[in-house]
Amino acid sequence: MAFFRNRTVNLLNLHYGIHAVALSGGGAFYAVYLLKSGLSVPGVFVSLSLILLARLVIRPIVIRLAVRWGLRAMVVLGTLASALQYPLVSEVRGVGAVLAALIAVAAVGDTVYWTTYHAYFAALGDDEHRGHQIGAREALAAVVGIASPLLTGWMLVVLGPRAAFGMTALIAGLAALPILWAPRIAVRPQVPAAFRAALPGALLFMADGWIAAGFWMVWQIALFVSLGESFVAYGGALALAALVGAVAGLTLGRHIDAGHGPRAVWYALGAMASIILLRADAVGHPAIAVLANAIGALGMCLYIPTLMTPVYTLAKRSPCPLRFHVLTEGGWDIGGASGLLAAAIATRLGAQLAAGILLSLAGVAAGAVMLRRLLREEPGARVPLAQGVVVSSGRAAPRRTANRPGVRPAAGSTCGRISWRPRPCCRSVRRF
Repeated sequence: MAFFRNRTVNLLNLHYGIHAVALSGGGAFYAVYLLKSGLSVPGVFVSLSLILLARLVIRPIVIRLAVRWGLRAMVVLGTLASALQYPLVSEVRGVGAVLAALIAVAAVGDTVYWTTYHAYFAALGDDEHRGHQIGAREALAAVVGIASPLLTGWMLVVLGPRAAFGMTALIAGLAALPILWAPRIAVRPQVPAAFRAALPGALLFMADGWIAAGFWMVWQIALFVSLGESFVAYGGALALAALVGAVAGLTLGRHIDAGHGPRAVWYALGAMASIILLRADAVGHPAIAVLANAIGALGMCLYIPTLMTPVYTLAKRSPCPLRFHVLTEGGWDIGGASGLLAAAIATRLGAQLAAGILLSLAGVAAGAVMLRRLLREEPGARVPLAQGVVVSSGRAAPRRTANRPGVRPAAGSTCGRISWRPRPCCRSVRRF
């Protein structure tokens, strides 16, 4: 499988797999534990929206830190910082100082991590294998998501929240280890027109954030309530969903890489719309809710490669992948926070949770239009190298780069360092 030949992407996917253990464990119980700790349903939605809005304020600082330290160091820092939020979750007892601290710590950690991780993956991935690589990543996340929610649900009941969320924090921190063997990426202080190039991605991520608010965040609460607010039953439902979705991502990833991206949009977004309708109808019905959750995992394995393939390709084409993802992640925060606030208002006024789930349909419609337009181009086409970051590794780069037109090994490379840049070549770097 050619898409496994990129050693760096394999390291990133290993990192993501370890991180997914935390996300599908304590991360999946994040919102429902806040509900059990004494927050109302609208209060949970408002708390999550405040985290997203705080990320908007923090995000510009990430660029300045990345210019000083580089992307690899920022991904490691973000991984460790995001792990710090989990011990705080176990200490929340309704509205208070601990909840405020949780919002602040989560905003900082998630901002640094997700912005730099997406930029790092975009810069180092292969355009011609992008769908496969994302599909492999999501399949790995689904596989580890089978046991993790079962274990976390059991720990919450038997050992208590401090043990459960403490273990989640430890695993999330260990996810930083594979990044230490990945290449260093330097970020330029100034890159012209970088943010303008990110506007299509920002709009697409805004729609995705709105989808996530209902399809993912509101649904977590709806599923938990439908299962009688049982941590064990909730963990079992998540494990079943992970089992269903474990191999689905690779199928559509291959479809996108083969040049069928526009057709994949209809498969993925059509499936998402159908699942949203099913989930809205399943609220309050345990058996149907478990089924809807399982089918939702299959839908996400279709949707994520379809969404992220053009986004990562656009990022790599952009003048600076980091600045691209600063803006696109900001779009996601706006969409997600808006959707959560709309759901909070609806439930506060007496609407059922199904109404908050159905709000996602608007994001599906907008996302389908934008994705169809973006995926009309061949995702696997070779693209010009961006200017905003510089990759430097202490070992030979993969063979894939040597076949790029107009690119050759850097002259005068020494000490085992082999890297690339467009002709004329004068320094041992590769520019993206």
